[in-house]
This record gives sequence, structure tokens and C-alpha cells, in this order.
Amino acid sequence: MEYKMIVLDLDDTLLLDNGNISEENKKTLNMAQEKGVKIVLASGRPTFGVKRIAEELELEKYEGFILSYNGGRIIDCKTKEVLFETHLTKEQKEKLFELSKKYETFIHTYDEENILANGDNPYSYIESEITNMHLKIVDNFLDDTPENCIKAVFLQTPEHLKEVEEILKPSMKDEMSMTITKPYFLEFMNKDVDKGKSIKRLCDILGIDISEVIAIGDSYNDISMIQTVGFGVAMGNAVEEVKNIAKFITDTNENDGVAKVVKQFVLNK
Repeated sequence: MEYKMIVLDLDDTLLLDNGNISEENKKTLNMAQEKGVKIVLASGRPTFGVKRIAEELELEKYEGFILSYNGGRIIDCKTKEVLFETHLTKEQKEKLFELSKKYETFIHTYDEENILANGDNPYSYIESEITNMHLKIVDNFLDDTPENCIKAVFLQTPEHLKEVEEILKPSMKDEMSMTITKPYFLEFMNKDVDKGKSIKRLCDILGIDISEVIAIGDSYNDISMIQTVGFGVAMGNAVEEVKNIAKFITDTNENDGVAKVVKQFVLNK
């Protein structure tokens, strides 16, 4: 199979634990781009938090794409055009805020450059550090955040969030998309959004068959894309649920797992 697109999760997949791209990953992906293979950065991060990585990989030059907010927005790096975007409604944001109070979690959302949190908490600071976005603690979450936000996030300990996820699954499955990314982030988006659906949208725009796509990830929000594409790959450090549905398991993010997949299945080395 000649693969035409490589879709990459960022944290704990493409990126080292320190948040940077290894030289081996960068060199190998540039070789794939020189062959004409499209690179898509597919992350739960807001768009602002993906741009540095896109610039480092020269996605503007090589006509790559950013798929941010777990698929809530698709951007053409060459033209800067937003190819797809969808939001939570005002009513859904209000409902999530009430649920966050009921289940004793923090909640935050975003504008284009800031994380907007309803209270001072350690988990929003973690995302601020990961994404290099400024964290603002807002006085009134409903009034001081965008009316139609792309994504909202519950934040608490991993054990607490797993309990909340299980409680909300029956009522949320037909209303909103819900997924855990980092263990302390439970994320909510429009019900028509996940990484797999948005990769399919992008393939339809570009005329690429989904069977010609490789997707590599490590966490729960990567499951949909790994199941959707022709060749779904789990990182060596992935959660077991991802490993169980992947067609191939590569090395860890600290050992250039992405580069090893690209060399073997794209560059044929």
C-alpha cells in the first residue's frame, strides 16, 4: 500500500515527554513530505497550541493540515483557511457548567489565545504549560467565555474523572462527544466531532481514500481515528484500549516510535 497521508497525535505520540519533536522524527517526517505525503497534526489541543509544531515541521511549505480540538476545527496550513469548524451551543455550555458543579470538577474552555477557567486549579496550569497558552481565571464562566465554544473540559483527578465519565455516558452519547485525553482532562465537543470523523472529512475534501491513511496515537481520543483509517498504529506507551484496536504497535514516544512507522511503511526502509 502506498500511503498518502500520515495523521499524528501530538502529546505522548509525536512529541517527547519534554514537549519537543526529536530530530529523528523531524527528519523522517520531512523525508515523507518530500515524497508528497500529507502530514496532519490531530490533537485535542486548541489551534494555538498546535501552531508551533506545524511551523517546525514546515507544514505551510508542504501543504499539511492541523486538526485541532479533537477534530472540531480543520485548518489548511498553506492557505490558513478553516476547512471545517463546529461548536457547542450556548445551551450545551450552560449544561456542562451545571454538571461541573454537580460533580465537583473544574471546567475550562478557550478563546483564540487563552485558556478560560472557572477557578484556580492545578490542571488548567498543566494545559497552559503544554500548549503555551495564557491561563485566565474568569469571574463568571458563562458570561466571560465565548457563547459558542468549540470545546469544554472537565478537570479533576483521573479517578474522579473516570467515575464522572461513566455516570455521564448514557445521557451524553446522543448529545455531545465526550473523551478523556490526558487522565485529568474529560473533554466535550459537538456530537459530530471526533478525530476519526474529521479525518474522513479531510480525506473527502482532498480526494484521498481512507485506506491510504496512517494514523498514530496513544490515548482514548485517538481510538476513533485508529479505527477509521486504513492503518491504525498505537504507540508503545499507549493505553491498552488503543493497543487492542490498532493494527500495529510501534515503539514509545521517547524512542522515535513515529519515525520507525514512517520508515517501515512509508519510506520502505
